[in-house]
Amino acid sequence: MAYTKIHAIKATVDKAIDYICNPEKTDEKMFVSSYACSPETAAYDFKYTLDHCRENSPNKAYHLIQAFAPGEVGFEEAHRIGKELADKLLEGKFSYVVTTHIDKGHVHNHIIFCAADNIEHNKYHDCKQSYYHIRKLSNELCKEHNLSVIIPGAQRGRKYKEWQSEQNGSAWKTQIRKDINFCIKSTSTYEEFLLLMRAKGYEIKGETFEEGAAKYISFRPLDKERFVRGSAKSLGKEYTKERIRERIERKRERKAIIPKKDYSARRLIDTSDEKFQNSPGLQRWAAIENLKIAAQSYNEVGSLAELEHKIAVKTEAGKSAKQSVVELEHRIKDLAEIIKYAQQYKDNRSYHIGYKKAKNPDAYFHRYESQIILYGGARRMLEQAGINIKSLNVDKLKAEYQELMKQKSELTSTYKDCEKEVHELNRKLENLNQYLGKDMPTTQDIKSKQKSL
Repeated sequence: MAYTKIHAIKATVDKAIDYICNPEKTDEKMFVSSYACSPETAAYDFKYTLDHCRENSPNKAYHLIQAFAPGEVGFEEAHRIGKELADKLLEGKFSYVVTTHIDKGHVHNHIIFCAADNIEHNKYHDCKQSYYHIRKLSNELCKEHNLSVIIPGAQRGRKYKEWQSEQNGSAWKTQIRKDINFCIKSTSTYEEFLLLMRAKGYEIKGETFEEGAAKYISFRPLDKERFVRGSAKSLGKEYTKERIRERIERKRERKAIIPKKDYSARRLIDTSDEKFQNSPGLQRWAAIENLKIAAQSYNEVGSLAELEHKIAVKTEAGKSAKQSVVELEHRIKDLAEIIKYAQQYKDNRSYHIGYKKAKNPDAYFHRYESQIILYGGARRMLEQAGINIKSLNVDKLKAEYQELMKQKSELTSTYKDCEKEVHELNRKLENLNQYLGKDMPTTQDIKSKQKSL
């Protein structure tokens, strides 16, 4: 399990990077990594990119912290997860430094990345949606590394002990939410909801909507001394009185509209349970429902052989598309780094030439130190990547980058569509195999029985 939080750095980027790279905290810098910059010159690299940015936001960088539960992960694995999180979040566009601190009771990662990207020089947009995206990526990585994850709907900034108590079912706010959800499902009107909540032992105030009424509804369980507000900050945005009433009304509206059932998307009913064995009526109902499920599945797929062939084709297509996305991601990341250094090389080359021709090289270097350092670093990185400096064309590189991003988007859509379709086809195959395996009706049996329903 890993908790995440992020904040903007508006000044002293160099001090923030020095802090996270502290040798005493990173095992003599063993757990320090970077992308499209070096930890020693990251502040210069960030400044170069920010100087090309057209937005006026004061944010120079962002500091993302990823903290793991005590004793759950080793140092090397935590550092690997930190790099994977940075790569997935920033998609090769932003320069970053990632470090793992080992001096506390819990292992945690620090990721500092430039507020502007290296391709279009646009600022990173920090908001609730982007934070939820960070948390989602972190949870996915924890699952991949067999670590526990934060439960869906968890609130930002909660303490570890509070989350742990929720896991044990002892957090009383969680119980209030459960009771509210239960009462919403069990009632048809807002008034019935209030009645049922009071019947459960809750004292309620602020529940009315007339002029002058309290802004928030509040609940107090029998065993608690204080009320808890039904506000976005306290219980969550789904538990305000306005939202509670809306949820009840929406539920009533949905019940009023009875849609045509999609039987093929359902699983067959398991009739081995004791309640079916002792009830002929239930057995008959289950048999009819299962026949509907099997019949609709059969009508939509044609034959078992054809269905299995479709699954095989879609599975292979999805697998190939996903593998292509992974390969594209590596190419995009490498190309983004080359574009950054190519732009740095191009923009700062004149300072290097000026330094070589200067009558007082020391004074010239002192004046243009950051530009000369960036030029030297960019040239070195380009040469290591095997790039022909004489034929550099930044615009051509950027056009190639945009084309790769377009391909990635199309392939991502393809493999997600294939995964969804394979899931639906497998459900139909499972239904047919289970139905045919139990009762062994022929194809003609299914068709004839369907006509009689």
